[in-house]
Amino acid sequence: MGTVGKKPIIGILGGIGSGKSTVAAEFAELGCKVIDADKIAHKLLDESTVKEKIVDLFGKAILESTGKIDRIKLAKVVFPDADKLSSLTRIIHPLVLKRAEELIEQYNRQNQVKAIVLDMPLLVEVGWAERCDKLIFVDCRQKIRADRAKKLGFDENQLKIRENFQISLDNKVSLADNTIDNNSDFLALVRQVADIFTYIVDNG
Repeated sequence: MGTVGKKPIIGILGGIGSGKSTVAAEFAELGCKVIDADKIAHKLLDESTVKEKIVDLFGKAILESTGKIDRIKLAKVVFPDADKLSSLTRIIHPLVLKRAEELIEQYNRQNQVKAIVLDMPLLVEVGWAERCDKLIFVDCRQKIRADRAKKLGFDENQLKIRENFQISLDNKVSLADNTIDNNSDFLALVRQVADIFTYIVDNG
């Protein structure tokens, strides 16, 4: 496949710490382009107009000494407070989606790209599930996810607040075309991604 034109769009669903980015990286190894919403959001924090809006909302305490937004300080301010998290999302998300649209257009024009993968934490919540040709749910036990989240610097409470902001995992499982089990080893995950990828590319 990999022709110019509309590529299959694969959306990845799953809880925080389930391994969505690992799955996305494996699709990238197979010739897909990954649109990573978190990476886009982090870049946006450095843009002056975005930075000004965020500093207006949350104050200068979220800045590093260099004047850049400190993502850890920002997270500590917004994640314990659902209203603040909503305010931040309202600023950042439309811009993330706009950039994602631009990237989809760009990748559709690239001959070697076999499919486009959306690694976007609020994929269903912002109505982008409809944009996807396939939805894949990454299944991972709560205990493993909580341990991974801790390593990323989330405590149990932050994890709950973030997940309360999202549609329940049960709903996401029911939307998915395929489920990847990420409770065992990495090689098992690689095999599952390869099988799903082959099926999507062979069946358009």
